[in-house]
Amino acid sequence: MSDRTEAPARPPLSAILFDLRSVIGLLFVVYGLVLTILGLIGESPEDLAKAGGLALNLWTGLVMLVVGILFYVWAFTKPPLPPERGVTDDDEEGGPLQGHGH
Repeated sequence: MSDRTEAPARPPLSAILFDLRSVIGLLFVVYGLVLTILGLIGESPEDLAKAGGLALNLWTGLVMLVVGILFYVWAFTKPPLPPERGVTDDDEEGGPLQGHGH
């Protein structure tokens, strides 16, 4: 018996990586990289003229990269919490549709 309080359990890395925020962040980063590369090497003078002189692929890609990184920072700073011990789910007891004596 010790007087130490139990530290909150840290979720495993797989729980963080498969969190919805991580998946969305990955999509933003991948599409952001593609658009940034297209903006750097694929913009023709005609494309720039159509967009009013603004490199839309480049700027959109950079914004998407920043948003994707923010999603990852959010997922790692506030990871999903593991379920508390002693709390039972409906599945463990037969679910809400189980006819408990009816």
